[in-house]
Amino acid sequence: MELPGLAFAVWIFICFCANKHSVDGYPSGKVRGACTSMVPCHGSSPQPSPQHTITVNGTEFKRGDSIEVHLSGPDFEGFFIQARNAEDLDSPAVGSFILVDRRSSQLLTCGRTKNSAVSHTSKAKKKSIKVYWIAPEDAPKRVQFLATVVKKYKTYWVKIPGPVVSQPHALSPTTPLPVTSKAVSTSHPLSYLSKPFNASGCGSLKFCIRSPSNCDPGSASCFFLSFQQEKSSVFFEMSGPSEGYLAFALSHDQWMGGDDAYLCVNEDHRIHISTACLKGRSPPVLDSENALEGVSWRLADGLLQCSFRRPIYLPAYKARFDLDASYYIFLADGEASEGGLIYKHHRQPLITYRKYNVTGLPEDIGGSRSPRLIKAHGALMFVAWITTVSIGVIVARFFKPVWSHSFLFGKEMWFQVHRMLMLTTVMLTSISFVLPFIYRRGWSQQAGFHPYLGCTVMALTIFQLLMAGFRPSRHAPRRQVFNWFHWSTGTTARILAVVTVFLGMDLPALDLPDPWDTYTMIGFVAWHVGIDVLLEIHSYCLICKVEVIEDDRVQILQSLTSAEAEGLLFKRIVLTIYVCGNIAFLTAFLVAVSQI
Repeated sequence: MELPGLAFAVWIFICFCANKHSVDGYPSGKVRGACTSMVPCHGSSPQPSPQHTITVNGTEFKRGDSIEVHLSGPDFEGFFIQARNAEDLDSPAVGSFILVDRRSSQLLTCGRTKNSAVSHTSKAKKKSIKVYWIAPEDAPKRVQFLATVVKKYKTYWVKIPGPVVSQPHALSPTTPLPVTSKAVSTSHPLSYLSKPFNASGCGSLKFCIRSPSNCDPGSASCFFLSFQQEKSSVFFEMSGPSEGYLAFALSHDQWMGGDDAYLCVNEDHRIHISTACLKGRSPPVLDSENALEGVSWRLADGLLQCSFRRPIYLPAYKARFDLDASYYIFLADGEASEGGLIYKHHRQPLITYRKYNVTGLPEDIGGSRSPRLIKAHGALMFVAWITTVSIGVIVARFFKPVWSHSFLFGKEMWFQVHRMLMLTTVMLTSISFVLPFIYRRGWSQQAGFHPYLGCTVMALTIFQLLMAGFRPSRHAPRRQVFNWFHWSTGTTARILAVVTVFLGMDLPALDLPDPWDTYTMIGFVAWHVGIDVLLEIHSYCLICKVEVIEDDRVQILQSLTSAEAEGLLFKRIVLTIYVCGNIAFLTAFLVAVSQI
């Protein structure tokens, strides 16, 4: 009888595990098992007389329209919302949803329809939920919204009936709409894109700008802009990972001001497409009227996409440029308020390297969010303060005794290497220092402490060079004073340079990937300090070895030289590893700069 008893115990355990979710409920809202019945597996019967209501902001819809759906009532923990064919409420879910608050709601896929249901994300109490329903191409004539609401684990209502919305001329006179519906304006000229853009035809049929290069406009990290000539007009497509706004502008130069701009702005989960004129760095003034046609939009999966067309020539609109000329092209993104008010882009716009004619030969190009002068500024500073100065300091501090009898062009080897690297640092820093002033045509008021620290580093660098030119001889009385000033000035310059680089990496003009840039820079500092400490410990061990061997001061120096020679192989290995590591860090930063 032991085996049947064991089998019974195993069966009980399996049943317990299989029903665990029914006992615990679904606090995370992952309730795909309820897609068909909309009944939660809570092991109790649903309640009659619902206390919650569903309202919408429209009575009619066309393909691609969005309808606001609002679930409200007394406090509740969980919910499940779908839209179904009003003539067959047991049919699969219809259409897809867009979220308003991702903290309290999430999208679910029921059957083959992506994002066709909405549920809760936690057991936190809620009073209302707002989402947007997007009408699909194959929508039935009449659609009804249904909701399941969970007040507590054992208290819930299933398939609470909501309003019925219909396609035009599909209303049945014998089936009145619920009184909870609100009126909606059907004059909005936009239509909904049923699928994301693609890059087919780029470079052959249409002019495309992509960042990163060759990215897929349907991916979550791709900014995309295309122009396709259609007889006397041009068809535009714009896409990017933004929930606020996307904008592009045609410009005669690489500076904002007097430009022909086009914006796609998220206004309460409907996209408003407008033209504007940019005047300096002031916010764009949206035109009350524009000549755009065939406007469409899509807002899903974190991507904002819009398309429209306009004639090549618009003589009646003085702010609009003719599209058969060459311009620099800007592509920007940023945040927008629920009312459609746009804020300044939080990073540098993507700008083409030169002027292009979008109605000329089709091309597939990229751009840069950082001007070339600023990229050169950053690259030169990385070379100077990661590689040349760091290696030069290591050589002077730890290879002076080792290379004291090796000579290069009549001078000690360590000194020649140190001097060559330090002069290279001064030259690179000086060239890099003037580039931002050339680009900005003066002082930048928007760069925070970075330019002030940069000027301090430049001043210390020049002071260090001048001080080295007046270096006393080795046995001069002032040599110790010089050594102290030389070391303190150089150390201060290196510390400030690291801080300056930290601040500069996150400026809009050179915005390296975050937090990669911070972690990589911290890694470099740790790498340099680690090698420095290792060589210090090695030198200390050699000194201790000499003191044990000999007590006489003269002999100590002789023995120290001998001991240092014995450690030459170790130091060469460490120097080789250090140089390779520095080059690896430098390469990583230079690659990041080139890809901005």
